Formats: sequence, C-alpha cells, structure tokens
Amino acid sequence: MNIKVTEDISSRIGTSTLLAAWPGMGSVGVGALDYLRRNLEAIPFAEVDMSEFFAPEAVVVEKGIAKSFSDLPSHLFYYVEDRDLIIFESEAQIVGLGGVTLMNQVLDFVQNLNVSKIYTSAALAMPIRHSEEVQVLAAANQESLRDELVEHGVEILQEGHISGLNGLLLGAAGLRRIEAACLLATMPLYAQMMPNPKASREIVRVFERILGVEVDMEEIDEAAVQMDETMSVIEEKIRTTFSSMGKEEEVEEEFEELDEEQVPQFVMQKIEQLFLEVQQEHSKDKASQLKKELDRWNLYGLYEDRFLELFRQDPDNI
Repeated sequence: MNIKVTEDISSRIGTSTLLAAWPGMGSVGVGALDYLRRNLEAIPFAEVDMSEFFAPEAVVVEKGIAKSFSDLPSHLFYYVEDRDLIIFESEAQIVGLGGVTLMNQVLDFVQNLNVSKIYTSAALAMPIRHSEEVQVLAAANQESLRDELVEHGVEILQEGHISGLNGLLLGAAGLRRIEAACLLATMPLYAQMMPNPKASREIVRVFERILGVEVDMEEIDEAAVQMDETMSVIEEKIRTTFSSMGKEEEVEEEFEELDEEQVPQFVMQKIEQLFLEVQQEHSKDKASQLKKELDRWNLYGLYEDRFLELFRQDPDNI
C-alpha cells in the first residue's frame, strides 16, 4: 500500500485540520463530507492505493464486454485553498489489518502536512421516527477538544461506542497526541441502509460553525425534503395495507405486541435487515423473501431500484 501524491501542497499549507470519513449507516458521515468538499471546491492531491486489500469476486458485463477490475474503491485526499483544510474521503470501510494499516498511513501522511486536529463524522442510529429532529452529538479524544465542541453548541455523547474507522481513528490519533473528534448525527434505527441527507445536513451545519465557512445548502435541503416525503409514503403504504389485512391469524401473531403506529417502523426495519442479509449471504432464498415482503406491503415500486441493484452488483451469486 502506498500514497500517490499528484500535487505537492506542503509549501502552501500551514497548521491544518483534517476531515475524514468512511462509509457507514445511512452514508451520513461520508455524505456530509462529500457535500462539504464539493461546495468548498476542494482539489484532489493524493490517493491511497489499497488494491492489495481487495480481491475481485466477479466481473461486470455490458453489451457482451466484460469490464476490467479497475473500478476499486477510491481513497482520496483533497485540500481547500486558503483554508488550511484537508479532506479525506474513502469509498469503503476496511476491517482488520487493512483498516489499521490505512489509518496509520493516513496519520503518517497528514502529520507531515502539519495536521493538528482531526474530525470524523458518522451516524448514531436510534429508535426514532424519520420526522423527528436530527441531533448532532460528539465524542473527542481530549478534554480540550470536547470542551471546544460544547462551545460550538454540540451535545457530548456521554457513553457508547463508535464502530468502524470513523471511530477508530480517534483512538489512533490519540496515541500520537493529535486532537480528534467524531460528530454523530441521529437517524432512525430502521433505516440504516438508506441514504440519510437529513442527518448529513446537520453535520454540515456543525462544520460550518467549527470551520467558519458558509455552505450553499440548497441541494442537500432538497434531498432531505425528498427523503422525508419518500419515508412518509412508505409509512402510509404500510399503514394502509396493515389496516386492510383485517384480523387474519398470521398478521395478529406477528404484530400482536405492536400498536398501529409502530407497525411501519417494524416493517421497514425488517425490510432493511433483509436487504443486508441478501448482500451478505448472496442468497436467492433471501432475495425471494425480500421480494415477497416488498410485495406484501405494496412497496416494490418504491424499492425497485435498490432491489435490482443487488443483482447488478452480484449477478452470478444472487
């Protein structure tokens, strides 16, 4: 594994701040950083080569042509001119030795660029409805940064854990005495696999205050409204279908401990779990079960793109 530098910025950047994110629940953290990067017109200047940690499992065929293995996840560094700000975006979570190696490579690299403070971002899944207000909480690896976040109006996470590299980087940075914190935006527990721009937006707003920047929020505002509308339609379809089921024994047994308002969240969590199982197990039976569940609640039309994408990603194994 090595880092390919396409532009040397060392002479143009002073004591700097790093924002870093890897994919996670709802694409909340990486979604926030991606939006911030695009709006601040950050420029790519380096890339981490992680090809040794990825083994291709299939090839994509289009019009009879099998594509090469070149489409591996990217791990890119960007910088924002005149702001001493570096942004690192990764397209894949990497576990085990590969993840530890990547973290140390990132820290070695940014220490040479005078990074003195690091922020990551992620989601905090909770048993809430999509219509509830998003909260942003934070955890830091040093008291000074924790107190600084409080001054920016961020609530502190009192206990819990932050999984994945968005959390582990705080511990690795702490070993090097680099201040680091993770911003966590709340989102519904039942929608962990669905992109959540509403939660990402709140992280962007916190970064506006921390970094002293102003971001055009129009695009992410529209995405958040669209997400809320989609979630509302899904919930209403489930309520309508549930109400029309009557008193069938099968339905009563499955939902007997739920009131009617809890049913949409229960059903959506079950659907998300099936999506996850299909991806992990590459099972035709699970895919069939997922399709049956979507049809049962009259939801296939709303989930069709995601369902078909499972087969595009892995056409031979599902």
